[in-house]
Order: sequence, then C-alpha cells, then structure tokens
Amino acid sequence: MTAADLGALALHFLMLSLLAVGGALTTAPDMHRWLVGEKGWLTDVAFSQSVALAQAAPGPNLLFVAVLGYNLHGLTGAAVTLGASLLPSATLALLAGRLGQRYRETLTVRAFTLGLAPLTVGLMLATGWILAQPALGDATARPGGVALVLGTTVLMLRTRLGPLWPIAVGAVMGSVGLA
Repeated sequence: MTAADLGALALHFLMLSLLAVGGALTTAPDMHRWLVGEKGWLTDVAFSQSVALAQAAPGPNLLFVAVLGYNLHGLTGAAVTLGASLLPSATLALLAGRLGQRYRETLTVRAFTLGLAPLTVGLMLATGWILAQPALGDATARPGGVALVLGTTVLMLRTRLGPLWPIAVGAVMGSVGLA
C-alpha cells in the first residue's frame, strides 16, 4: 500500500466511525464493499476470517478493524484503521453522552434513542448477511457451516444465550472439518 492508499483507508474508516450506530460491526458491510468490492485489497474469505478471528478473541468488538488493517499493511495498517475508527466515534460519544445525560428526559432525546434501535438491528442483520456470503455462496461450502450460520442466527434471535457458545461450537466444528 502506498501512503495515498493509507490516507484513503484512514479517511474511509474515519467516515465509517461516525456512522457506527450500534458499534463498529454494523459498518462491516460498507467496509466489505469498499475493501473487497471496490478496492480489491482483500478477498471475501480474508474479510470474513478477519472478522471471525477478532470476534473469537477476548476484548472489544472493534478489534476486527485492527485485524483488517493488519491484513492490509501490517502494524501500520492496524494503527491506521484502529485510530481512524476510534477517534471520531469516541469524541462524538463523549459529547453525545454528556448532552444526552443533561437532556435525557426531553422528547427529542427519547425519540432519537428509540429510533436508533431498529436501525441497529437492521445494520447487524446486514453485517451477518455479508459475513455469511463466503459460506452460503460457495458451491464447496460444507453443509455444517451453512447449518452453523443458520442455527446461530436463530439461537441469537430466540434466546438470551451469549455469543461465546455458538463461537465455541463453530470452533469445534471447524477443527474437526465439519464447517
């Protein structure tokens, strides 16, 4: 990657940071569109593996942007994507938190908060769809992987079970060659 590419990467992740309603993972579809579809810097599989690896690791949900950056340009890429993702959203969250706390009982703040809930759900469903594409669209995909994606979706929608259980099942299935 050139310095111009790193600058474009930083700018794109800065903009996405401000759109990350519900967390950074909700912007994964646009990251995929830009990194895989438009720029061709990553493959579908590399993108999905980057997100899966970061989600399996302990720590904040945002780690996947550092893994994406690392896959693009090593430690420099990781620093660029992580910094660009953290700076604007952290600043905005600090300001919004202070204002939201001060005006939390106003109709405008309550309506805004209620309006973000369906938006967050929709963005998470879009992220799941993008991440499932390598497994669902591949003719050589193992049926166990497809069943795991569908089963995890149903489990997360119907229960309050934590996400570590499906991750553990996926790890076991993958290690024995079923997914």
